[in-house]
Amino acid sequence: MSLPSRASLRMSPPRVNLPGWPGLPAPPEITCPYCFAELAAARVPFRCRGQAGRRSGCAPVLDRELADYTGSTAGASLPPVFDAPARRGRGEGRAVCPGCGQATGNRVCPGCHNPLPSAYCDSPGRIVALVGAKNAGKSTYIAVLLHELMNRVGTELDTSLVACDDRTIERYKRDFARPLLEERRLLPTTASAATAPREPLVYLLTRSRRARFARERTESLALVLFDTAGEDLRSREVRDLHLRYLEAADAIIFLVDPLELPGADAAVAAAGGAGGDRTPGDDPDSEPINIIARVTEALRQRHGTRPGERLPVPVAVALTKIDVLRPALLRQSALHRSRSGAGVLDLDDREAVHEQVRSLLHEWQAGQLDTYLGQQYADYALFGLSALGGTPEGGRVGAGGVRPYRAEDPLLWLLYRFGMLDGSRGKGG
Repeated sequence: MSLPSRASLRMSPPRVNLPGWPGLPAPPEITCPYCFAELAAARVPFRCRGQAGRRSGCAPVLDRELADYTGSTAGASLPPVFDAPARRGRGEGRAVCPGCGQATGNRVCPGCHNPLPSAYCDSPGRIVALVGAKNAGKSTYIAVLLHELMNRVGTELDTSLVACDDRTIERYKRDFARPLLEERRLLPTTASAATAPREPLVYLLTRSRRARFARERTESLALVLFDTAGEDLRSREVRDLHLRYLEAADAIIFLVDPLELPGADAAVAAAGGAGGDRTPGDDPDSEPINIIARVTEALRQRHGTRPGERLPVPVAVALTKIDVLRPALLRQSALHRSRSGAGVLDLDDREAVHEQVRSLLHEWQAGQLDTYLGQQYADYALFGLSALGGTPEGGRVGAGGVRPYRAEDPLLWLLYRFGMLDGSRGKGG
């Protein structure tokens, strides 16, 4: 099969134009991971520690900004927020409350009054956006990816993943971990945010690295995840929030359901599986090329790129449910191999998977997706993964349980692009 000229796939960390990463000056502003307002890092306000036991402090008051953000006064009675004098360095993480005289390190967004973790304010955190149509398996992917980062992958990379607020903790347990990982029930299709308003899941992923002949440094990544229904990207009622989310993103992970691609059903049949219950093209809002085009337009508005200029935002595009297709692939296919798990990015493997998925796109009459990505983005990579690792049975996880296959690959590639993960090649690379 003859393929168009190969898209650029750089295998060494480029000079990414994202302020604040190693070797570049720290940005003068940070982005709130909740309302996505840009904040002057030296002027982020503080919240008083309040009263606790015998400790004196300010009494709780209704925080109207936080109540407006959440849409409820429940949980919005907290110690007051106050402005502190401008501080020289980002590490000046404490201030004295003018009301009670107690020192505090609790910083908040001046707009929505959500908490901003110290590590997020003091290090160059970046926002990673997750996007996909309603059938791409975003909810399942979120549940599995976070579980892997908290456990197996987190241990491998010596990273911590911490929720930034109590709402994130509760929502992850209630809507993701408990039904899928504990009760083994499939997660329902995401309802539109117009009828079921949702908040993002906000995490801080932190990794400590010791470079040769250098002091250990700690680097952080803000992982902000929306479970976005396909129609939300066209609905006027909820589009503004999602566009702010996408415009604030420093990297994008697109999830693509392969059954939405024209020629994938034949591959599923060859693998002995059942095809999808929908015909690709029936719902234009679910077509991957249309979803990606909407997001691309939002990013172009943010970056102000000229016609023909490629966007600098790193983009990972992943085919989900790859377990259904793997039996039809040749045994030597890169998608049959598991990742090495050595705490680095295997660049030879990364390149092989990219080319394998690229070949599949063209084989399945979806080559325009690869062409479009190459035209619009300076830095993109293709992936194949499975969150469940097997076929569901009657609305429940299969008998083998949740067995994710390469679900972490897109995020590891982004960590590599951001200089937070090393890459390596084999002896022949």
